[in-house]
Amino acid sequence: MGVETATFISQLSATNPLATDAISQGDDQIRLIKSVLQAQFTTLGAAAVTTTAAELNLIDGYTGTTAELNTLDVTTQGTSEASKVVTADANGDVTIADGAYDFDVASHDGTNGLKLAGTLVTATATELNLIDGYTGTTAELNTLDVTTQGTAEASKVVTSDASLVTNFADGVIQRPEVKDYSETVTALSPAATVDIDLTNGNVFTLTADQNTTFTFSNPSPTGKSCSFTLIWTQDSSDRTITWPGSVDWKDGTKPDVSSGSGVIDIYTFFTIDEGTIWYGFQAGVDMSTPS
Repeated sequence: MGVETATFISQLSATNPLATDAISQGDDQIRLIKSVLQAQFTTLGAAAVTTTAAELNLIDGYTGTTAELNTLDVTTQGTSEASKVVTADANGDVTIADGAYDFDVASHDGTNGLKLAGTLVTATATELNLIDGYTGTTAELNTLDVTTQGTAEASKVVTSDASLVTNFADGVIQRPEVKDYSETVTALSPAATVDIDLTNGNVFTLTADQNTTFTFSNPSPTGKSCSFTLIWTQDSSDRTITWPGSVDWKDGTKPDVSSGSGVIDIYTFFTIDEGTIWYGFQAGVDMSTPS
């Protein structure tokens, strides 16, 4: 038969040349094989191919690019090439070139994100950056932990909501220096019976429109001092006040209510036994006219 024709290795026939072919055709067959090999392996040059079949099979089915494959290239396991973006050593430590690249985590099991010890990290970059430069402890940081801004976790000692209301849960604030502070003023609605609830603040105002009976609720527990101030404004017709029986006045006599439209009386109260006894004082009488 004549010398076969081939351009690729796969086109070479393993059965050629035939035993009956002329010996003179052998050199043509050898030249054909050389030509195919040189065409198929154009860039080998003087370098020997030392890769094993198992190593070559690692790229079997690979669909990416050469550039993407090179990001994982190391010369020898444990000896990283500095020119590579991502390198690894024999201990399994992976290094991303300093300061040059972002670390983006793609989908791995249907959930996008970074897993640490099997737990998905759901914090955003903005949230993680909040602790950049933090110098305290984890325990201290947890005192400010809230699930969602505005939804405080009751298990935490200190909680805060979206209105910047911080709740210390009756905890002690020791040795503070306080400057330029204010107290909440609660305006009470006039009624025949008006409750002064200490959870609403420590300063209360009431402009009367009828005779009023006061009750006091939610003082601090026994052993802690709790106080409040009441600013009473008289009606155009004089109104009377009935105080709780637990109030102890000087000499056991409750003070008179000032007479006259719009006049202001100021009363202060405190207790140290959760309201069993309230010590009462008329701190201001007829305060409506500045001197």
